[in-house]
Amino acid sequence: MPQFTQQSELPIPPEAFWAGMSMRAVNAELNPLVHMTAPPGWRDGPLDAWQTGRVLFRSWILLFGLLPVDRHALQLQSVNPAGGFVEESTSWTNRRWRHERSTRASPRGCVLTDRVTVESRLPGLAWLLLPVYRAVFAHRHRRLRRRYG
Repeated sequence: MPQFTQQSELPIPPEAFWAGMSMRAVNAELNPLVHMTAPPGWRDGPLDAWQTGRVLFRSWILLFGLLPVDRHALQLQSVNPAGGFVEESTSWTNRRWRHERSTRASPRGCVLTDRVTVESRLPGLAWLLLPVYRAVFAHRHRRLRRRYG
């Protein structure tokens, strides 16, 4: 299965980073390339309130915030409000979307690591989409570095 890692050092303590995590924060990272829809109650809900082991909601993945390109069933496997989460979701495109996000303290704040593993429903599709996924996560990290830098 294709996978990749994206890592950035951010000048913010890990606790402060996680205190601001919500779907609104996720969309701030993704903007303007992609937008994930979420029911109103989930947009600002803090990460530590999210349940694990079940689909929380279904989200349209909107290219440039307008064009639906996938339907994502968001499910968290584990949540550590002070250090990260493991998402194990599915979508129309991907049989498995595993996104592990973690932080560790550093002298200048924290090191944020995103590790993504993808298994598409069609053979070979994950390898074709891998450059797109990498570009989206590189974009997310640039936006985070700008926001906190």
